[in-house]
Amino acid sequence: MNLPAHDHLDKLGIKYERATFSATTEKGAANVANALGFNERQMVKTLIFEVDTGERVMILVGGDQNVVSGNLKKAIGSRNIKMASFETVKATTGYEVGSIPPFSWQPEGFRSFIDESLMQEKVLGVGAGVWGNEILIAPQDLVKACKASVVNLVRKD
Repeated sequence: MNLPAHDHLDKLGIKYERATFSATTEKGAANVANALGFNERQMVKTLIFEVDTGERVMILVGGDQNVVSGNLKKAIGSRNIKMASFETVKATTGYEVGSIPPFSWQPEGFRSFIDESLMQEKVLGVGAGVWGNEILIAPQDLVKACKASVVNLVRKD
């Protein structure tokens, strides 16, 4: 099955691999990692946050990582942020929480941030848009595909 995320990567000439797992797999990065034989860190969570200005931003962190609020506020440049509701995520991305691809749906100027620690991984897995389908991609190619800024989102300084 060819999905918009695949088309986006093909159009950009970015190399990736397709991976599939059972659609009955319970949601969550740890479960996807287990099903595909990767570390949880390598299965990337695509999170959408809302800024008090109405802007929505995408945050990419490893499956075993949590965003440090202060780091996120610094990266975004606002102190008033919150995790977007499931409804807002669907309205923003066109996808349900659980298999949001981190590219192909963003309007021009949409800001995205990826945690710098993920750049140390050999390969990362991201949702392809349909549960049970994953895209395996090199970190630098993921940054290129979603025009992300590489920042510290999870390490407390």
